[in-house]
Amino acid sequence: MLILISAATLCATPSPADDPVFAAPVRVAVAGGRVATDAPGYAAPALHDVTGDGTKDLVVGQFDGGKIAVYPGKGDGTFGEREWLRAGGEIATVPGVW
Repeated sequence: MLILISAATLCATPSPADDPVFAAPVRVAVAGGRVATDAPGYAAPALHDVTGDGTKDLVVGQFDGGKIAVYPGKGDGTFGEREWLRAGGEIATVPGVW
């Protein structure tokens, strides 16, 4: 699965008429060459500094099991290998999702 994140996801700059101005989509590079999702494969990507290091990480919600994948940002526009979001040492899940 190739993820293209629109610059609209990253930021929107108001124009003088207060209409958002969006840049072209940006291809996201991750370690291993692709963003993986578990079957059935529905994903919800977003950027957020999960690790608290000042660099945005790629966060991908998984439909299967309600898990959340985190691809740590490297600070150069690329991302490391997938890690599962953890809470209390266990893989965190969203209740009520498959």
